[in-house]
Amino acid sequence: MNISRLFSFLFHGNLVKRISIGLLLGIILALVSPSLESALGFHLAEKMGLLGQIFVRSLRSVAPILVFVLVIAAIANKKVGSKSNMKDIIYLYLIGTFLSALTAVFASFMFPTTIALATNEAELSPPGKITEVLTALIFNVVDNPITALFNANFIGILAWAIGLGITLRYASETTKNVMNDFAEAVSKIVHFIISFAPIGVFGLVASTLADKGLSALLDYVQLLAVLVGSMLFVAFVINPIIVFWKIRRNPYPLVWECIRVSGVTAFFTRSSAANIPVNMELAKRLNLDEETYSVSIPLGATINMGGAAITITVLTLAAVFTLGIEVSIPTAILLSLVASICACGASGVAGGSLLLIPLACSLFGISNDIAAQVIGVGFIIGVLQDSTETALNSSTDVLFTAAACMSEERKNS
Repeated sequence: MNISRLFSFLFHGNLVKRISIGLLLGIILALVSPSLESALGFHLAEKMGLLGQIFVRSLRSVAPILVFVLVIAAIANKKVGSKSNMKDIIYLYLIGTFLSALTAVFASFMFPTTIALATNEAELSPPGKITEVLTALIFNVVDNPITALFNANFIGILAWAIGLGITLRYASETTKNVMNDFAEAVSKIVHFIISFAPIGVFGLVASTLADKGLSALLDYVQLLAVLVGSMLFVAFVINPIIVFWKIRRNPYPLVWECIRVSGVTAFFTRSSAANIPVNMELAKRLNLDEETYSVSIPLGATINMGGAAITITVLTLAAVFTLGIEVSIPTAILLSLVASICACGASGVAGGSLLLIPLACSLFGISNDIAAQVIGVGFIIGVLQDSTETALNSSTDVLFTAAACMSEERKNS
């Protein structure tokens, strides 16, 4: 009976509570592992990292298939003439990303930060121009569907799923029912994988703290404070204002729900793409329109990158201040716009925004060699920076989708 209760709690209890317990146990294991290493002959916390890797890989592997079949099923079964919220959601994504970049500019000017440009990251291949980012996005749209699924290219997956969904709207009801059943089957697999989130978080936290710990971050306290502070300001001030503008009521219950469910798991997986199944589950629990969130969630994992815009802006201005370059207000606004465009081209994987820093640095005539050193600093602080960035990006996908859906319900009521 006790074993049955334990199993029920581990896999069927409140997910947030279970993740919190996994987080706490991971921290404890990382702290006690060094003292146990001599007795065991190996670092226990590092070995537990395998659990986290299995969990993240499972999410990443199922996410492309889930998005593909859900989008096809949703569009194929969409009633002709029914209204879509996608235009509003895309507006929210773009506005949120730009305001995030502006927030980072103000924070950087209020707390000017310099960095030691001494690291040397080899074999980096950042894009050289904004046109390269936009060209890459276009190529992703027309990618081979099998290749898109294989490489988790969500822009390509969305393009093919939307195309197939539109054409299947004229198919027989039997075909549509098959797609619905297939989507439901994949969703159940996703639900099963998410039930292992506490174990995955336990392994991720233990191995991360064992690998670098917090000591490596001490030299970059002010830089991290500006970065994380900007992201928290966007999450708890800017985003709620945007949501209130849409739904005309207290936005914080919705904001908190998105952060504690989506943000917590995204913080540890450090991948917007891997967190897509989690966001799908949350959107379903919030009773949002499936036709909307099945498209908006994967789209948000690709273009809704407020956290990435903050990272690009803050690290670029840190390099600018370090080199003593003067920055005018028009240039700062232009930087916000460039950072927003760059952020939309950032990949939904860990550290994806860092390789776009040279684009922003080029506005100030900073060479790629120095920009590469800034990227190196980004990798050092990535334990907190990238985790917080992904938490903001991913939780905002659900938040803005919910805001658009609730706004439509308010208009129709």
